[in-house]
Amino acid sequence: MFYRPGVDDHGLPHNPFKAIVSPRPIGWISTCDAEGRANLAPYSFFNGISDDPPMVMFCVSGPKVGIDEEKDSLVNIRQTGEFCVNFVAKALSEAMNISTGHYPHGDDEFFRAGLEKGPSNQISVPFVQTAPAAFECKLFQLVDLPGTSTMVIGEVVGIHIDAKHIRDGKLDVTSYQPLARLGYQDYTAVKDVFSINRPK
Repeated sequence: MFYRPGVDDHGLPHNPFKAIVSPRPIGWISTCDAEGRANLAPYSFFNGISDDPPMVMFCVSGPKVGIDEEKDSLVNIRQTGEFCVNFVAKALSEAMNISTGHYPHGDDEFFRAGLEKGPSNQISVPFVQTAPAAFECKLFQLVDLPGTSTMVIGEVVGIHIDAKHIRDGKLDVTSYQPLARLGYQDYTAVKDVFSINRPK
């Protein structure tokens, strides 16, 4: 099949775009507003975009559903210029799902999901204490995209890794099984890895 997005009807019961672009790592973004109130929300349009310096991006799309408010992550980053990227272990999937809710500004998703806040070193935003890894980030740039999405680009200024996931000097992702987003309401977790050597 072939179709032109926004022009043709793909004829399927659900838009297949997100199902095709999968798996997508989840950036579980923590922020604080100017008054220091914490917010936590997952974004699956997320990835690392550079390693020297280390930089990441995620996209915020549209306002909250059912509430006439812009999403807190974007509002807070505009105010403070800081955010944390928390990585989601499979064991944290239910807590992550709770934080997907569209709650009024000032509502603390850490509290709703029963999560402890860890203190950052370089910024004022807390991270998820039980996350296997977290990035402390400073805002680099906001990019307004066509439609209602805004891309947030940040420089990683601090990295937290739970030492129990380091094996033989390497991060063993199978020890915490990072969660990734698929299409529809589906997720997956990384349980198996294999290596391929590059050609010489």
